[in-house]
Amino acid sequence: MKKIVLLGATGSVGRSTISLIDDNKQDFELIGVCCQKNIDAMRKIISSHPSIHFCYIESQEGTEILKKEFPSVVFYNQEEGILKLLEDSSCDLLVNALVGFAGLVPTVKALELNLDVALANKETLVVGGELINKLLKEHPLSHLYPIDSEHVALSKCLKAKKDTDVLRLILTASGGSFRDLSREELQNVTVEDALKHPSWSMGDKITIDSATMINKGFEIIEAHYLFGIPEERIDVLLHDESVIHSMIECSDHSFVADLGIADMRIPISYALYGECYHHNDLPSLDLEKMQTLHFRKLDNKRYPGLALARRALKTKGTLPCVLNAANEACNLAFRTNKLKFNRIETIIEKVMDSHRIIDNPTLDDLVYVNSWAYQEAWRLIEEEM
Repeated sequence: MKKIVLLGATGSVGRSTISLIDDNKQDFELIGVCCQKNIDAMRKIISSHPSIHFCYIESQEGTEILKKEFPSVVFYNQEEGILKLLEDSSCDLLVNALVGFAGLVPTVKALELNLDVALANKETLVVGGELINKLLKEHPLSHLYPIDSEHVALSKCLKAKKDTDVLRLILTASGGSFRDLSREELQNVTVEDALKHPSWSMGDKITIDSATMINKGFEIIEAHYLFGIPEERIDVLLHDESVIHSMIECSDHSFVADLGIADMRIPISYALYGECYHHNDLPSLDLEKMQTLHFRKLDNKRYPGLALARRALKTKGTLPCVLNAANEACNLAFRTNKLKFNRIETIIEKVMDSHRIIDNPTLDDLVYVNSWAYQEAWRLIEEEM
């Protein structure tokens, strides 16, 4: 039985992970959880899972409240609390469903502890892909399993193929909430409009990133570090139905694709079971009802965030870290009505242009650059307000 620590337990991926664990209690035991400040949700999780002995809550107030209610649980809330939780828990698998740069350091710590990591925090590889792959070589007992549906799909498609058989990877994309709007029509779109994703139910931050398609740019970077495929051989194809989660084109120009319903429990299961298929009670994709599948070429002018991500990946060093930090600031600024939607990529590009790149960055370098880029983005945002 795998002992699991789940970071980001109250978010969308966290809730799906808990549902999967509950359906497979013979295989998994949830022993540690983490959230920012959703005390009510955390109370319900701990109450329904007596196996939980470790809990991190960012809020000091929330920690004090739950300490009194669950005296047998060890609580953490200091800056190093998540790392201490990982050390104390002696878990087998870390499920990292944190959002943003905050997910990088726990992934690093888990690999240093020789733990397996199921990774939903794509920023870990966007910001620190070189560092993570170096750690995986230094700690061969650790394994990194992606949770993103696109990368799980690619993993499945690549499993039976030799490197020489693969011509390119193709990440499919819904196009986000504004896929049918022109660039000019984005001038006055609202946060409420942006949060209406056509296919998936996700957290607010990633839903906005899907609307800009910066999320898909992050997935290009993630795919590069997961599978070792050069950036120029990783493509994105718009696919309205979100039925094909990703595919590969082989050297003979045949395609291998992964199809399924849009439910995160499927890719999460594949990661938790160590990249193995496992039976579930979810509905099957009804192919007889699929009249057509639509594909569209991506318009790079319509989605400039993708070009910024490709630039960051080609340049490497600390530029991907700058891309991510500036995006975090702009995403939050849009969600709090401090920045127009169509200015997000403009601000990110300005921050990237002003950055002096550090090659082969250490973790400390990445922490410093993340702080600098985030603050610089907010400075530019405030100039526009």
